[in-house]
Amino acid sequence: MSTDAALTDALEHLVRGIVDSPEEVDVRRKSGRRYDTLQVLVNPEDLGRVIGRAGRTAKALRTVIAALPGGNDVRVDVVDTDRRR
Repeated sequence: MSTDAALTDALEHLVRGIVDSPEEVDVRRKSGRRYDTLQVLVNPEDLGRVIGRAGRTAKALRTVIAALPGGNDVRVDVVDTDRRR
């Protein structure tokens, strides 16, 4: 398994453990000029759970991903599903 896939799978696993609708969790990797982004898409009702109070949960997810091999090369974004397109 590549590092890219491992990071995506790890983030998806973590987020599925937080939300009420784990079947609706989708993590997509987007390549950019400066860095790659892991976009986290969840049910709109779970958005607050993933972000957390004052962004603490989202920050913790970013910290865990950054600690994994290759994690410093990606950025984690929680996408508001109403604006994802």
